[in-house]
Amino acid sequence: MFISVVQFEPKFGEIETNFSRVLDAVKSVKSDLIVFPELCLTGYDFVSREEAMKLALEVQDLVFTELKNLAIKEKKIIVIGFPEISGDKLYNSAAILLPNPQLNNVYRKTHLFFRERFIFDEGDMGFFVIESIEPEIKIGTMICYDWRFPEASRTLALNGADLIVCPSNLVTNVWHIATPARALENKVYLAVANRIGIENRNGQELLFNGSSQIYSYNGSVLSKAHPDTEEIISAEIEPIMTRNKSFNEFNDIFADRRSQYYL
Repeated sequence: MFISVVQFEPKFGEIETNFSRVLDAVKSVKSDLIVFPELCLTGYDFVSREEAMKLALEVQDLVFTELKNLAIKEKKIIVIGFPEISGDKLYNSAAILLPNPQLNNVYRKTHLFFRERFIFDEGDMGFFVIESIEPEIKIGTMICYDWRFPEASRTLALNGADLIVCPSNLVTNVWHIATPARALENKVYLAVANRIGIENRNGQELLFNGSSQIYSYNGSVLSKAHPDTEEIISAEIEPIMTRNKSFNEFNDIFADRRSQYYL
């Protein structure tokens, strides 16, 4: 199957504009699965929780109804980051929309980065895997800062993920060191969807450094975007190749685990 990552610059607060960009990409990209960046429907750098609440979306909103219908029509899996309001809670979330009318899934970011802790509530779902029948693949989701915690990707891999998708708004210069290791150490594909552009709404400039990447299960780069351009990258993957966790005739990275010695 083919997967794609869409790297672009969301316009802060302009949901309709950003959503239009998303729809155009879904319609034009000839892939089975498409991943968009973190909070790409609204922009990232909220000045207050109240501001974020005003822009937040519920999973029942028409935006997701339209995206779900498009996923079914186009027979594509869509992963997209957004601020989710649920009662009096506010989450940094990603919707995973499958071409199946009965399946809707939302992952809520577990580890909050920098000022996010003053805006969002910590995710309450933990890490889970979604199984798609057509196309056949098992998908795990994490968002941006989650990559710093090897327990996140390991949990997803132990739960059977073939592919980990990671909508992101990355600003550090170290994430690209760890992300291929997350693929290698778990023998899974990993798709990191970063954004580009600058936001300065809290007296500190945030430069989002692009370079979205798709990694193979051996940690090698299958496709990589530039650090400062809007572009779509794609790669062909074989999910079944991730399911045998051996790498030679004697070693299996999961069977060899001695979890009784791990904290």
